[in-house]
Amino acid sequence: MRSVCGALTGLALAVVPLSTAHAASAATSSPQGKGTRVGAWSPSMTTGGPSLANQTVRMVVHSSVAGSGARITLSNRYSSAALEVSAVDVAVQASGGEATRGTTRNVTFRQARTVTITAGEEAVSDVVPISVRAGENLLVSLYVPGMTGMSTWHSDAFDTTYIASGNHTGDDSAAAFGTRTTSWYYLAGLDVVSATARGTVVAFGDSITDGYHSSTGTYSRWPDFLGRRLGARPGPQKLSVVDAGIGGNRVLTDAPNLWQGVSALKRFGHDALGQAGVKDVILFEGINDIGNNAGPDGRPLTARDLIDGYRTLIAEAHAAHVDVIGATLMPDQGSGYYTPAAETIRRKVNQWIRTSGAFDGVIDFDRTMRDPAHPAALKPAYDCGDHLHPDDEGMKAMAAAIDLRLLRT
Repeated sequence: MRSVCGALTGLALAVVPLSTAHAASAATSSPQGKGTRVGAWSPSMTTGGPSLANQTVRMVVHSSVAGSGARITLSNRYSSAALEVSAVDVAVQASGGEATRGTTRNVTFRQARTVTITAGEEAVSDVVPISVRAGENLLVSLYVPGMTGMSTWHSDAFDTTYIASGNHTGDDSAAAFGTRTTSWYYLAGLDVVSATARGTVVAFGDSITDGYHSSTGTYSRWPDFLGRRLGARPGPQKLSVVDAGIGGNRVLTDAPNLWQGVSALKRFGHDALGQAGVKDVILFEGINDIGNNAGPDGRPLTARDLIDGYRTLIAEAHAAHVDVIGATLMPDQGSGYYTPAAETIRRKVNQWIRTSGAFDGVIDFDRTMRDPAHPAALKPAYDCGDHLHPDDEGMKAMAAAIDLRLLRT
């Protein structure tokens, strides 16, 4: 969705198999029978990340739900070489990259501290004896001893990651972590056993869902606001929320920039339906297909192309007994994507989303976010300034527009 410059754009995207490790994490009941295992946090991963060597990467994980019996998923799904990780720790965040003293827990994989993950695969950890509250942050620190090559990552975290030379996984202090970035590396998920949550809602989309232009470290993406709305309802929180947005992602075709990911058609089964306890998917994607006029097989896009893509994803979800709620595409007049022809496609697609009955429910983001005086444009109060992405207030308005009765609790 946004233009990103880089030297990797000419490389081909590798299509890798669904990891059996990730699929195994989708089990909805805990072995102890004391709750439901749900996704608490799970960014979608892509290829194109920088190489790491003899470094500790400390990443912030913002949980959408309270739970215990945590597990983390490490992904080497989009890398071409095996990944060796020599140590992984989880701790409660005190502030920044500093851990709360006494909360650090070692993470093991099949009872081993070291794990090697084959290219194209993932590894789910053993259960970690740590609890987390809804909205609380954990710090996950992983040490890679050797040169990794191009990493599997999530480019746009809108959160701060801390990097140190050498192995500093067990440090409470952040003193050794002299480098900061705003990306996540290899860390693809946190799932927990919740005593109250009955399932997971997956917000699936592009940069608007990923949180582009939301304030760093404030958790102001619309899925974050949705998670807080669910937690604020009377009684215990019944659903967790994970954000499966990728900036620049498309429904029908792979994005030309590696870090913008393979198409929704390729990643939906893994990134959405592979989540622990998934009950509902909110599907909000397609503006990058329209704005780039990116139809199948290199031809111009039609509304029917995009609708057929949605139908494929809906059928895939229903086969897995997962509901799909369709979200209308927001207006973008004034952005580089807008043309009269593109606007015609957007309106046709939105009309189909609203009236076809193909989805299990509809969220009308278009109606919520458009300027009443200029319906092809975003409401100025919600526009971050590029006429395409909402600001923090716009993200909050999007979450507020969701009828929570659509979600299966």
